[in-house]
Amino acid sequence: MTATDELASVRYLVDDVQAAVDFYTGHLGFTVRSNVAPAFADVVRGPLRLLLSGPASSGARATPADSATAGRNRIHIIVGDLDDEIGRLSAAGLSFRGDPVSGPGGRQILLTDPAGNLIELFQPARPTE
Repeated sequence: MTATDELASVRYLVDDVQAAVDFYTGHLGFTVRSNVAPAFADVVRGPLRLLLSGPASSGARATPADSATAGRNRIHIIVGDLDDEIGRLSAAGLSFRGDPVSGPGGRQILLTDPAGNLIELFQPARPTE
């Protein structure tokens, strides 16, 4: 059993490990924990450890061929001001999957990494008084 104070890890399969590292560190505030590109790297942000597995990594090789494509799962990153983040990332040349969506819990928009994995940027709703 994993200790509760360890990082939570998510594995994303990517086509280009270095491009993924550059994306997550350059645009989303992650820092490099280890980088053995082109096979593998891991980056962290807060308690999240994101495992970036290239085609030669054991993680990618262990995935059945029929489930090796990016799916609907995504990491969820809380932001203070969604509009500011959209503006900043758009200015950096990134594009989004659709428009912002509002709901009772807040607002969100989807972004993809260079391999097509989804990232949800989420601004929580402000509490009503």
